[in-house]
Amino acid sequence: MHETEIQQQIRLALGREPDLVLWRNNTGVAKHDGRKVRYGLALGSSDLVGILAGRFVALEVKRPKGRASDEQKLFVELVRAKGGFAAFVRSVDEARAAIQRAREGASE
Repeated sequence: MHETEIQQQIRLALGREPDLVLWRNNTGVAKHDGRKVRYGLALGSSDLVGILAGRFVALEVKRPKGRASDEQKLFVELVRAKGGFAAFVRSVDEARAAIQRAREGASE
């Protein structure tokens, strides 16, 4: 299964949570008027970002054997260091468990 399919499944499953809002964070580089333009929150920012009961959350979605880049690891560490919640998830079940940990006050 592709990452985008896993992301969509997670968004649909968690979209019913009353205290959670998630947005897909598309990132990349495009050419505009002959110049490179970066889009998305930041280099390495997580695939899904949002708010859980007033707290910033970030979920980096990976395929079952996918690996995080150094930039993704740095973004997750930054979110955690600043009081947010960030996790790497590979399925709807892992995403649900991550959000439950965030509700309980964990940072990862």
